Amino acid sequence: MNWTSSLLAGFVGTLVLTSLEAGAQQLHLTRMSIPYLLGAAFTPNRDRAKVIGFLVHLINGQLFALLYVAIFDALGEVSILRGAMSIATLEQGPTNMRLIEPPGPLALHYGLTTPLMVIVAHMIFGAIIGWLYHFR
Repeated sequence: MNWTSSLLAGFVGTLVLTSLEAGAQQLHLTRMSIPYLLGAAFTPNRDRAKVIGFLVHLINGQLFALLYVAIFDALGEVSILRGAMSIATLEQGPTNMRLIEPPGPLALHYGLTTPLMVIVAHMIFGAIIGWLYHFR
């Protein structure tokens, strides 16, 4: 396993994944923010939650990239295609005590296009890992 390639691929892949998710949120394709959801587990402060969540998301991305690379090495095949293939209601909304709306089945409470956005963003993440690790 090439650690430098693995970490670089994980960092770039996670930045692209996070950018795609943020872009989808800004385009109103989803209301879900993974960094905010992760950060809210650590603090009730919304601004701090976004920063902490972004850092946790970067760490998670590195860990998942290492898992992808371990799978690539075990299979003996690294490619963009291999990486890409690895793969609330108003009553349940936020309150003063509950700041995050439950995602519901397939996270549909965050918007009808949320499941598609999540799948596409994660396929791109895997493709980036496969592409960058391929050049080790």
